[in-house]
Amino acid sequence: MRRLLALALLVLMSAPALASVRLKDITFPRGVREYQLLGYGLVVGLQGTGDTLRNAPFTEQSVSSMLDRLGVNVRNSALRTRNLAAVMVTAALPPFVGWGSTIDITVSAMGDATSLMGGTLLLTSLTGIDGNVYAIAQGPIAVSGFAVGGQNETLTHGVATVGRVPNGATIEREAPRPTGENGALMLELRNPDFQTAVQIVDTINRYSQAKYHQRIARERDNRTIALTTTRGGATRLLAEIGELRIEPSTPARVVIDERTGTVVIGQDVKISPVALTHGGLTVRINETPEVSQPAPFSNGKTTVTSQTRITATEEVGGVATLEGPTLRTLVRGLNQIGLKPTGIISILQAIKTAGALQADLIIQ
Repeated sequence: MRRLLALALLVLMSAPALASVRLKDITFPRGVREYQLLGYGLVVGLQGTGDTLRNAPFTEQSVSSMLDRLGVNVRNSALRTRNLAAVMVTAALPPFVGWGSTIDITVSAMGDATSLMGGTLLLTSLTGIDGNVYAIAQGPIAVSGFAVGGQNETLTHGVATVGRVPNGATIEREAPRPTGENGALMLELRNPDFQTAVQIVDTINRYSQAKYHQRIARERDNRTIALTTTRGGATRLLAEIGELRIEPSTPARVVIDERTGTVVIGQDVKISPVALTHGGLTVRINETPEVSQPAPFSNGKTTVTSQTRITATEEVGGVATLEGPTLRTLVRGLNQIGLKPTGIISILQAIKTAGALQADLIIQ
């Protein structure tokens, strides 16, 4: 009994701490993001699983241009190799990455290549949206899937036409540095909310007033918070305030995914008292084929007919009262009705139409 009492007290004492989150988990500095890079290249060393050059003319043109730059003239030659493939190379340039660092890249086949296993990506330049070259990629490709087959059967596991090159790209140019407005550092909320933004500002100002004797935070809207950098710099300031904790305010929201039957109900969702009934009408149609055989010497024909049988059943459902002042009672009431996910989705939509669902209903 004492152990159970101690456990209950521990849960009650730790409940507020579990509800609080760190600022760095719900906010991010504006401009600190990844830059997408794109490149076009060739993969060589494939074991007969590359592009068919006649079916992929861009591959043949790329091979001819590459060999021409290397001093080999194959303009008037008919290439018949299937050991190479044209690919698109993509990568994400992390923020603040420096010159000479390496990042992972993804290689995807463009033509009719069946597998990139065993291939090596040749030197490929990766450019950004501004047209500048930010990285150079090259290296052996690691493919997790495979595709093998013969004349009558093919075995495929995963995707063999997409692979990765770990640390395959070397940074040649740094990404543009984010700049604030008028020297201010901007924090953005991952889930915009006015009350949460005000809580963050008050928490940061209490911390800065105690340490720097000044208020450095100001809310601009429900998404953006402006910070004045201190003498320690933006990096130290973000590291310090990132560990501060608040209890964010979440909107009352119900999210429904009709394709998978998933229903997610937020903590603050409430349902006004409402009476409802739910039942289903099932109609079953059975078609039974029958053969009609003519009498002997009657010059008739054998025909196939069908006998149709229709049955209809309706579930008997009583009227239930549903009320949810809290999430726990709301879930308990839905469980007592004993509905499947599709039934719960229909009921929530009907309750929202009746005006009794005090929350936003989002249907994906």
